[in-house]
Amino acid sequence: MRITAGNMHFRELNEQIRACPDAEIEIDGCLGQRYIGSGLADKTLLVGGIPGNALGAYLDGGTIVTEGNAQDAAGDTMNDGAIIIHGSCGDGAGYAMRGGKIYIHGDVGYRAGIHMKAYRGKLPVLVVGGTAGSFLGEYQAGGVIVVLGLRRPAGTPLTGYFCGTGMHGGKMFLRCPERPEGLPERIRAAEASAADLTEIGGDLDEFCAAFGEDRRELLAERFWVLTPDGENLYRRLYTSV
Repeated sequence: MRITAGNMHFRELNEQIRACPDAEIEIDGCLGQRYIGSGLADKTLLVGGIPGNALGAYLDGGTIVTEGNAQDAAGDTMNDGAIIIHGSCGDGAGYAMRGGKIYIHGDVGYRAGIHMKAYRGKLPVLVVGGTAGSFLGEYQAGGVIVVLGLRRPAGTPLTGYFCGTGMHGGKMFLRCPERPEGLPERIRAAEASAADLTEIGGDLDEFCAAFGEDRRELLAERFWVLTPDGENLYRRLYTSV
């Protein structure tokens, strides 16, 4: 089924999506409508145009693919499924996500992956092809964040300020030649081993398949793995069961 969004109110658009019996829906001419695919569990959405805030919020098993950019809070509190963004994404991508995968070909704004957590055996994954803004992985409690820095101009930082502040679980993989600077005191940063890279190998394969990238090129540069130390005071405030 094909739906032309145009000036349609976001409520009407989402009602049409929920009512559609088809497993795959194409949305043309999206003009910032919010909450597209919210709570989706069993459909694939192909979004043309620019979706608004909270794309795929509470996603629970569906797949959402955008042809270009997405705005803030994509994948907010998502539980399962996949969001594939062929452009860049605004702030708060993957906020509190506890399962599923978000692949972003371009850059991402501030506070991507904050409060991300592993939950009941689920392992959320956020892969950013470009660069990330400040507060990446703030209070991360679980899951995996990967920032690749593809084609970033010389002198452009891979991440903004306060990367990993309050991080107390999960892992962050940063692809850059030198050890990242300005990390919080309670974060360990080590060059990724072959075993570390094996952990994200499947996600790199899926990222490359989605966006036409070359896995060998990705692995030709160093990765650094960020993990919290054992004394982080926030750990007991979150559950991973």
